[in-house]
Amino acid sequence: MTRGTPDTAPAVRDADLRRLVGYNIQRASSAVMGAVNRVLKPYGLRRASYSVLSVVVETPGLRQADVSDVLAIERPNLVQIIDGLEKAGWITRRRVDGDRRAYELHPTLAGRAHYTEARGALEAFDAKLTASLGDAAVAALIDGLNAVEGAGPEAEEKEAQRGTATS
Repeated sequence: MTRGTPDTAPAVRDADLRRLVGYNIQRASSAVMGAVNRVLKPYGLRRASYSVLSVVVETPGLRQADVSDVLAIERPNLVQIIDGLEKAGWITRRRVDGDRRAYELHPTLAGRAHYTEARGALEAFDAKLTASLGDAAVAALIDGLNAVEGAGPEAEEKEAQRGTATS
């Protein structure tokens, strides 16, 4: 069996999947995240390291555990990201008074400046990405994605309960 050329390509075979919100989120994520990493690459950042730097710049003094929770990054992975940001001179760790195991994270002046530059590039990309949508559609998209994210654990739990009730 040979693959068709663009003019003779077989009909789309994921039509059934395209009716599923989760599938569409995955496809959109796959399409966008690679581009986000390319936008951030000149700044020595990737999506995850940019996210950590953003949270630290916007909320200085957070503990590492709080950043892990906010961004849903496993703590061992977060430590590697923080090590890289610290080595680059963009953040510092400070021991928390009274808790020798905990660290607060603070941006450096260089880190704030670097974040501002990277944020500008990412905002320009985001504007191009959503250029065909109006402001209301962008706001609705963000609200919808946040609602789906919030419902995810609850929907999974309900499905698990339904599965145990029928077995």
